[in-house]
Formats: sequence, C-alpha cells, structure tokens
Amino acid sequence: MGSSEEARVRLPQLRLDELLEELQARLDAARGTRDRVHSLLEAVLSVGRELDLEQALHSIVEAAASLVDAEYAALGVIGPDGRRLSAFHTVGVSDEQIARIGPYPEGHGILGELIRHPEPLRLAKISDHSASYGFPAHHPPMNTFLGVPIRVRDHVFGNLYLTEKRGGAQFDEEDVSVTQTLAVAAGVAIDNARLYEESRLRERWLRANAEITHSLMSGSDRTEVLGLIAERAGEITQSALAAVALPMEDTGALAVEIAVGMDAEAHRGLVLPMDSSLMGLAFSRASSVSTADVGQDDRISMEPPRFDGLGPAVAVPIGTGSAGPRGVVLLARKSGRPAFSTTETEPLKAFAGQAALAMELAERRADAEEVAVLKDRDRIARDLHDLAIQRLFATGMTLQSAGRFIEHEEAAERVVRAVDDLDETIKIIRSTIFGLRTREGAGEAGLRARAVRVVGEAAPVLNFAPSVRMEGLLDTDVPKEIADHMVAVLSEALTNIARHAHADRADVLLATDGRQVRLSVTDNGTGIPADGRRSGLRNMAERAEQLGGRLELGSPQGGGTTLTWCVPARKP
Repeated sequence: MGSSEEARVRLPQLRLDELLEELQARLDAARGTRDRVHSLLEAVLSVGRELDLEQALHSIVEAAASLVDAEYAALGVIGPDGRRLSAFHTVGVSDEQIARIGPYPEGHGILGELIRHPEPLRLAKISDHSASYGFPAHHPPMNTFLGVPIRVRDHVFGNLYLTEKRGGAQFDEEDVSVTQTLAVAAGVAIDNARLYEESRLRERWLRANAEITHSLMSGSDRTEVLGLIAERAGEITQSALAAVALPMEDTGALAVEIAVGMDAEAHRGLVLPMDSSLMGLAFSRASSVSTADVGQDDRISMEPPRFDGLGPAVAVPIGTGSAGPRGVVLLARKSGRPAFSTTETEPLKAFAGQAALAMELAERRADAEEVAVLKDRDRIARDLHDLAIQRLFATGMTLQSAGRFIEHEEAAERVVRAVDDLDETIKIIRSTIFGLRTREGAGEAGLRARAVRVVGEAAPVLNFAPSVRMEGLLDTDVPKEIADHMVAVLSEALTNIARHAHADRADVLLATDGRQVRLSVTDNGTGIPADGRRSGLRNMAERAEQLGGRLELGSPQGGGTTLTWCVPARKP
C-alpha cells in the first residue's frame, strides 16, 4: 500500500479520535453540570430545612463555598440603617485568625460597594478595584472575588462574599449563576426562619403576659410582679440588664424599683430625672426610646456610672393611655450585641401595654376591696353608735337613778364606779368609731418624695444635681418623726457641701431594712477641715443620739467626705 493510501486511512481515524475526545469532553461537562446541579439542589434543600435563623445563615455560607469551590466565604447582614453590616458569618477562617484580625468589617471597601450597588460583582483581583483599600493586619491574602446580594421579599437582607477559588482559577459566569440561584433559595429560607422566629417570639410574649396577669389577679405583691415583668422581658429579648422604674409622687422623677441582671445593684433604688435618662425620656414622651450605645449617648447623664459593659438599650413606657404611663421598662444588652430592632420593640410595647392593663385591673380590684372594707367599717361604726353606745348610755342612766335608792354606802360607791366605767367605755367606743371613719396621713407626702424635693431644691445652690438612690420601704417602715429628722439632716448635709466642700459630685442614699434607717451623703470635695465650724454636724449628731442612733464621718477613696446618719426604724 502506498503512502498516499495510508494517509487517506489515517485522516478519518484522526477525525474519529477528535470526535471521540470532543464527545468525551461533552460527556464530562454534562456529568459535571449534572453533578453541580445535584449539588445545588442538595444545597437548596439543606438551607431550606433550617428554621433557626443563625444556623440557616451559617448553612448558606457553607453551601456557597462548597458550590463554587471557594476557600473563604462570608455572609454580611445589612443593618437597619442600610449602610453598614450588623452581622458577619464566615467560613474558612479559624477563630484564632478572627481574634488576631480584630473586629468584623462594617461594610467599607469592596464589601460596601456591594451594599451601595446590590448587583453580582466578579473580580479577578480585589486590589485592582477602585473601592479596595487593602486588608487589616493578619488577614489572609485574597485575590479572586465573587459577591452576590441576598434579597428577602424585594428587600436586600445581606450579601454573599466568596474569595480565592481553589486551584488558582477564576470565578466564571457559571459560578455567578449558581450563586445567584443559591441566593434566591437563601432568601426564602431566611424569610421562613424569620417568620418561625417571630411566631415563637410572639408565643413567648403571650405566655409571659398570661403569667403576669395571673400573678396580679391572684393578689401577688406589686414588687414581685414588677420583678416578673423585668425578668421575662430580659429573657425574651436576651438582654444583660432589665429594670423597671415607677414615677414618684409630686417629684417629677422616676425611682428604679426593680433591676435584674448585669450590675443590677448600680441601678436598683436610683432616682432618675426625666430629662437626662433613657427611662425619663421614654416616660415623658410616652413612647419607646432606644440607643445604639447607652454608655455614649449625649442625652443620658453618666452620673452615677452604671452602664459599664452595656451597649444597645431601649426604654418602653408601661401603658400610654389617657392617664399617661404607669412606669418604664429598660432593657440593655452587652456592648457589641445588635441593637434592638423594630421587630423586637413592637411586641415589647404590646407586652408593656398588657402589663399596664393588668396592673390597672389589679389596682381597681384592690380599690374595690378597700371600698368594701371602708363600707364595713362605716356599718360597724354606725351600729356601735346607734346600738352599743345608746344601750350603754341607757344602762348608765338606769344605774344612776337606782343609786339614789341604795342606802348601803359601799354598794352606792360601787354603782357610781360602774357608771364611771360605762362613761369611759363610751369614750373608748367613740374614739374607735372616729378611727374607723378617718384615714391616717391623708394627703401627706412620703419620705421618698420629701427627700427628692430637698435634693431638687439644693441642686441650683450646688450647681449640679446629686444622684439619689433609695432602698427599702421608706414610706411605710419609717415613722413620721424619724422621717422629719432624716429630711432635716439631708438638707443640712447638702447645704454644707454647697458652702464648704467645693465639690462637683454628690451621691445620696436613703435605705431601710425595717430595723434601721440609714442616710448616706458622699461628695468629692475638699473634706472637713480640722479647724472648721461643726455646729451643723453637732446638730445632726444630736438628732441621731436623740433617736438612739449615731453619726459617722469618713473619707472615700479619691478624697471628699462620706456622712452616714443611722438610727433605729422605731423611736426608742
């Protein structure tokens, strides 16, 4: 066979080999496409199964990294302001690396570009883009990049960020298509997880409302119910601190009755002004007030220091009807935690409203019971007056008349004594009737209100407002005479600070445990000079000694003076 004939035979064979190779390549591509579609379906099913939002977000990041063979992947959740990232979920970076890199990104550079322009973004090299300005120290090197937005009901929820395709390859159009498909499924999964989370949250609020209503209607103590409100609100919103404040009569201030959680002692018993505290602003406006960082908010007075380690906070009024709020609930999370969203504050408002309604119903019931008691007292008083006194008076008159006919001297004296005893008995019954028909201390301000008034009057003279803390049942466990002395001592102590101490801060504490009453006034001034006048201190000491107590002076760390006036809760 000649060479030309051999060439003719070889040419079809080469074409056949090429066709077979092309067929094999197409089969491999089809198999790869099939495998990728299968992987995409598995990823969609895996993501769709998650009902916990945090777990769903983590599954989305893992699925995206696996589908496009990326070494690093992240999902950034866009915050309420629509300009920054409020959360960042990563895959491919260890906890140790994250700790070395520092805080999560907020959405600048390339990440911010996708926030500003929510369209797929594919880059061969991140540093070549105009929006890129480098990575922080200890950040792993990244070149190739693919970013895709995730939409939930036509609203951009966040973005998928994928970097460093394995093998040094570039992300291609197919990677973009697959990631976009996953992003659609992720949007549905996130929406489902949110709805499920909201339904569970709503159920927890309803259960807490039912618990508080039952507690109030069953006659539980008000303090116990307020504690329950704070605990349940703190648990449901995952807050580090929960507090409840109630208005103080005739003072224009709020008193923190309940505080549970982080540094609760620093809040419990504080008297807060309406114009420079988060709770005061919520109460005066009759609407919720929130802040991203309670420790750095210009509207809030930082004295006394009480927000260390706390960040996002919200204050919600308890009831906003025609009578105004009945109190305020404050919730605060640790620094670095997400701010309170509308989704969280709306059910919190409803919860506070229901709590106010339950409190009002309980008070109405208590008022009805008090009216019933007063009516019963009136009936008893009327019966005593109309029946007992008249009969005793008639009996006395009869004995007096009969005494004139008794000749035996000793017997006559006994009858006279009996008549006198009846007269005394009538006086006692009349006194009892008067006690039944009058209410003690009507319209008289309590110790709490009087103390706040004294502090308020001293503020212009001091050129600053002292902080006030109150602990215990000051209005019920402290007798009026001791309260009068206590208010006088407080006024004298603040006056001394204004005249002699040159201080710019003062802390007032009034406390009682039912056995002792304690007043403590601390300032950061120059202290008490050794040769200074002490007539005011002598007066305070005499008041304490008169009531069986004592006056002590001390110097706190950092200078100044601490005055402690302590007496028994009952006059000896």
